[in-house]
Amino acid sequence: MRFKDRNAIVTGGSSGIGAAVSQRLASEGAKVIVWDLLKPDNKKKNEGLNYINVDISNWQSVQKAIERSNKLINKLDILVCSAGITGPNEKMWDYGISDWQNVFSINVNGTFFCNKVCVPLMLENGFGRIINIASIAGKEGNPNASAYSSSKAAVIGLTKSLGKELADHPITVNCVTPAAVKTSIFDQMSQKHIDYMLSKIPMGRFGKPEEISSLVCWLASTECSFTTGGVFDISGGRATY
Repeated sequence: MRFKDRNAIVTGGSSGIGAAVSQRLASEGAKVIVWDLLKPDNKKKNEGLNYINVDISNWQSVQKAIERSNKLINKLDILVCSAGITGPNEKMWDYGISDWQNVFSINVNGTFFCNKVCVPLMLENGFGRIINIASIAGKEGNPNASAYSSSKAAVIGLTKSLGKELADHPITVNCVTPAAVKTSIFDQMSQKHIDYMLSKIPMGRFGKPEEISSLVCWLASTECSFTTGGVFDISGGRATY
């Protein structure tokens, strides 16, 4: 029960990595509020979680979500930003302007908005753990995924910057950079791109949401007290540095 008496917000917590993180936090004692536009994949499995409909790419929607969250909890200890999209798989010069803007609106602006609105509550609380979900693509760059790769690189940069800004407070800010994890996000990708990602993983398989949640929950715990602005690979051997 590492998270007994802890309160957490998880974006994108209705499916995939976010759902796995939400369930594990709750199973270890946390009160979890899920921010998402989607309904949970498995209602029975997600019983006991609190859901708030929010468009993280919209600042006003995020502000309303934190107001509603404050009525459910008396403090905020943990923020996990897992919501994101891949965008289409196209060559950079063929990439649609609106598609590019949409990826950045959700992956970058959404992460910024959620971090921005939650930090003051953690400062008031005198404790905090922020974990932003980036991607190995943000470090290495995937072909035919320029918007996604660039947006996840931005999430890494934001994490490093915010981690340094909060280093003199008991609030840590870290990010996780998984290789491909087989979730419903694959529905947004071409089969050719999925095959490419698998070919880059030496273990020869995709990651599991439960494996990512294990690392995220360590970063969210009091055990993780001397790392901030960190980038944690979980890539089946893909990361080369």
